[in-house]
Parts: sequence; structure tokens; C-alpha cells
Amino acid sequence: MKRIDSIQNNSVKAWKKLHTKKGREKAKQYIVEGFHLVEEAIKNDAPILHLLLSEEIDLPSNFSPGSFELTYISKEVSKELSETETTQGIYAIIEFSYMRVDFAKVSKLLLIDEVQDPGNVGTMIRTADAAGYDAVILGTGTSDLYNSKTIRSTQGSLFHMPILRGDLIEVVSELKEQGISVYGTSLQNAKPFNEVKASNRFAIIVGNEGKGVNSNLLSLSDENLYIPIYGRAESLNVGIAAGILMYSL
Repeated sequence: MKRIDSIQNNSVKAWKKLHTKKGREKAKQYIVEGFHLVEEAIKNDAPILHLLLSEEIDLPSNFSPGSFELTYISKEVSKELSETETTQGIYAIIEFSYMRVDFAKVSKLLLIDEVQDPGNVGTMIRTADAAGYDAVILGTGTSDLYNSKTIRSTQGSLFHMPILRGDLIEVVSELKEQGISVYGTSLQNAKPFNEVKASNRFAIIVGNEGKGVNSNLLSLSDENLYIPIYGRAESLNVGIAAGILMYSL
């Protein structure tokens, strides 16, 4: 069992870099913070490299270390690594997971096109998990899965289901080859979502907060849907809209 007291420690400096996308991509690792997220990572056999515990925190009995290394850290180090206002003093350093999905065996997917707010992305992943979707695919330009705000917003759902990155044009083409219906979301040339009977196997595409789904993707979809606005609001938050569509379809 190790102990680290100084923020000048080389490991601490390396872990601190995991708060940046560049640092994560270089190390092929990310950091999660807090009891709930760390517990979900352990329960779902995430590839944990290090479990970090602040000196004043007792390790819960159900957190018994497996193949990963337990390191106690000082309060100063814990504060240096934290990205929350009130840290819980527990962190996991986790290797990137590279998942694959057999599109021949899935029935419900969510495709996210250039959604830039990490809170929205995390919320949609969590909702897809709750609604029983098989996978989420993050298109180019979408917020990084391992951004700390994205991770917190998933509330652990990133450990429950496959989440992939990919070129959505290629993904949609492959899905259609597998007989999966693809529903885009748009205000133009679209039907109200509640007037469409969904196929048994389908994918939903939701898009950027400002400009929506890329027009090239919309041209490939089987049908484009919209959610009627009955009040005076101009639009719905993309996370809310995705939740309505995922459950109703």
C-alpha cells in the first residue's frame, strides 16, 4: 500500500493532466471522483489502475481492492485532484475501454451528433441506460465521454452499456444495412414523434444544441421527427428531447 503526500509527486502531476482531453488521450486513462462513481466502476469491472483515498477517509468494506493498487493521499493531494467544490476524497484512475457493438444483435440505439455540453451528453447516456437502450454512439464534435462533467452526469451509466465514438454517416449506413430504422430529429420535413409507430429495431439521432442534426445525416434517415411545442418556449433542451423520444419510441 502506497502513500503520497506531495502535489509535486510525479504520479500526482500525471493524474492531474487527466483533467484535460489532451492528457487523457496521451495516457489512455481517465479519472473518476466520488464514492458512487468509484463503486460503479468497481462493480462493473472497469479497468481500474489505481484507487486513491484521502487520508481522512475510511475505505468502505465493499471497496476491497482487486487487481488495482490502493494509494493513500494527503488532503492537499486530494484537493489538487478534485474538480468538485466539496470532494469526497476518493478517486479511481481507469484505462480507456475500447468497445465494439454487433449491430446485427441490437434493437435500440442513440446517436449523438455534435452535442457540445458535457452535462447534456452525460444526461442522455444515463437516460439511454434507464430506457434499456443497447448502446450510445458519440459522433465527431460531441463532448468527450471522459470529461469530468460528462462522467458525473452519467451517474455511473458509462459503466453499464457500450458507448462508442464514430463517424455517424458511416454508422447510419451500417445500421440501415442491418435493417435498423433510423429516425432523425428536425423541424423541417418531419413528422410529430407521436404520429410515428417505431420499428422493432431503430436508432434515434439527436443533434447540436444550436444547429441540430447535420443535414447529411438527416438525408440518410428513414424518417425525421419533431416534438410539438404547445406553449411559448422556442425549443426543448436536447437532453429533455432525447429522453422524450427514447421512452416514447
